[in-house]
Amino acid sequence: MKLKLGIPKGSLENATVDLFRKAGFNITISSRSYFPAIDDPEIECMLIRAQEMARYVEDGVLDAGLTGYDWVVENDADVVTVADLVYAKQSFGKVRWVLAVPESSTIQSATDLEGKIIATELVGATKRYLAKYGVTAKVEFSWGATEVKPPVLADAIVEVTETGSSLRANKLRIIETVMESNTQLVANKQSWADDWKRQKLEDMKMLLDGAIAAMGKVGLMLNVQKGELEAVLGVLPALKNPTVSPLSHGDWYAVNTILDETTVRSIIPRLKQAGAQGIVEYPLNKIVM
Repeated sequence: MKLKLGIPKGSLENATVDLFRKAGFNITISSRSYFPAIDDPEIECMLIRAQEMARYVEDGVLDAGLTGYDWVVENDADVVTVADLVYAKQSFGKVRWVLAVPESSTIQSATDLEGKIIATELVGATKRYLAKYGVTAKVEFSWGATEVKPPVLADAIVEVTETGSSLRANKLRIIETVMESNTQLVANKQSWADDWKRQKLEDMKMLLDGAIAAMGKVGLMLNVQKGELEAVLGVLPALKNPTVSPLSHGDWYAVNTILDETTVRSIIPRLKQAGAQGIVEYPLNKIVM
């Protein structure tokens, strides 16, 4: 038996392959094939655009796949959410789909869009959003460069953003947030009901969550004499409490802890001043709670 897994082609592709590597799965993608190799004989991968992933998972073409919550909603897909993969940096942060208009526009809210033209890649979700306000507008699919369409080709747009900087650069102002989205691992309902596939997916979730938790963190280990242990521990901000183990050599201790990577450059000199010796910083692939 094999688990058919969809890997998102495009903007999420490299980040997904890197996340799976940290989780313990090595995926190799060839430019000439839509079927990447993976070093797990129980998994079969296929490259699919994130926009289409949820539909193929719902139909059972794939047992599971990675896509954005936005595309699950856009396709109105009936799938199981196995894991929310949220990290504040790289490609796994939360994004917003926002309603935006030109800075000079008189439109102030969704209710002002009656009879207007809206350009977006997220057509279905935008129509359902407007329906909540009882608004009927012409929602046109945008093939790209959506920010440049107002005011000539559209009155407003619904576009994805992380910081809003691109919208501001195009002299657009955000009116409302249509939805927030993040990357998810989703599964076909029948596949989720299968004991073997469900266990495979639950194991995968645990490893992926562990890889997400380890992003931006490093391990640090060091040796310290008993008399300086308290001073060294006072320098360390830990994930929980540092692990302190006595060494076979007299009154020496080994200390092991996890730190935010951005803090290490300032903490290591302070540790050295406090009496730490043999300080070793090492990368982390997974933190499994």
